[in-house]
Amino acid sequence: MCRIQQVAKNPQVQSALNSFVERQVELEELIIAIQQIPSPTFGEKDRAAFVEARFAELGLQDVEQDSIHNVFGRLPGKSLYSSWPVILSAHSDTVFPVQTDLTVRREGRYLFGPGIGDNSTGVAGLLLLAQTLKRFGIQPEEDLWFVCNVGEEGMGDLRGMRAVVQRFGDQAIYIVVEGGSYGQIMHKAIGVGRFRIEIETAGGHSWGSFGQPSAVHEMGHLISALDEMKVPLRPRTTYNVGTVEGGTTINSIAASSILLLDLRSEESSELERLVRRVHDIVAGRLTEAKRRGKKLSYRVEQVGDRPAGRIPREDPLIQWAEDALQYVDHSPITFIAGSTDCNIPLSKGLRSVCIGLTCSGNSHRQDEYIEPEYLPLGMQQLLLIALAAARF
Repeated sequence: MCRIQQVAKNPQVQSALNSFVERQVELEELIIAIQQIPSPTFGEKDRAAFVEARFAELGLQDVEQDSIHNVFGRLPGKSLYSSWPVILSAHSDTVFPVQTDLTVRREGRYLFGPGIGDNSTGVAGLLLLAQTLKRFGIQPEEDLWFVCNVGEEGMGDLRGMRAVVQRFGDQAIYIVVEGGSYGQIMHKAIGVGRFRIEIETAGGHSWGSFGQPSAVHEMGHLISALDEMKVPLRPRTTYNVGTVEGGTTINSIAASSILLLDLRSEESSELERLVRRVHDIVAGRLTEAKRRGKKLSYRVEQVGDRPAGRIPREDPLIQWAEDALQYVDHSPITFIAGSTDCNIPLSKGLRSVCIGLTCSGNSHRQDEYIEPEYLPLGMQQLLLIALAAARF
């Protein structure tokens, strides 16, 4: 009998598993309550305060909030000296600015709202899991740490998870909870490099200084050159110019222009090759500008580094994730590579997996949605994985 089946046959666990079906509406209400608290990257303070208060109300021990608004709470294990803590984490930040209209609406089986899945559902799932373990008196051998961390989205550069891994180290097991992607198991982390490229010129009047180099025009040439880069299908490798800004008025030659560039690959070596190619293109543009007598400068700054990594599919943690999904009757199961908080522990070779609690769509859009009917199944798999990892 596999570990998941052994865990699931316990009467207390069976009662807990069944309770998720009965409490689906309660979980939906909690998801909406969390989603209604604006939590942009670098602005997670209010949501962190909500979670910290809930952790304390649930009776978790060692509840605290660190200087960057990661929130921690511990459910003690039976063992006096825990061999390895099990970290259950969900990121609190969203891609949406504070002023975003967070109205939630229901249409058929869908629940719509900015950030409803990514990651209000993940945070709510942690709170419901902690409450359920306390309610049914379920205590594994190892400590379970519930962590609501910051900085997963955008320019956060996984700063919250970096602090979490620094705190708990290489003896911990890391289970990362996302709202969407139910039925998917992520044990491979995509490497991501993010760069800010700035071009500066003297600028001038569009009539009187016509012929002088424009930073915006030059940026257009650079983007065109970047778009000619060839990348392999395997390992999957991508690039994207996400934002471009510059100039002052329609009748001014732009003195500066800035773009943000996102580079990704499943393999670190391929990502490094792509980064070198970008630097070569920039150097080539500078050489061409000097040849034409144009006075301009480039500045390339790395603003994000999500390291790649993986653990084998045969690792017991990944097997437990698969067995848990099979136990709750999910088919098919997909093994994926992604860019999540898992990047940090996986890049260090630590045991880590990322799972989702429900099916979702339109992530990072105003019309993002979840399908609540899958929430009980997602919570069941999370409970089983957590207890297997913590030696229940």
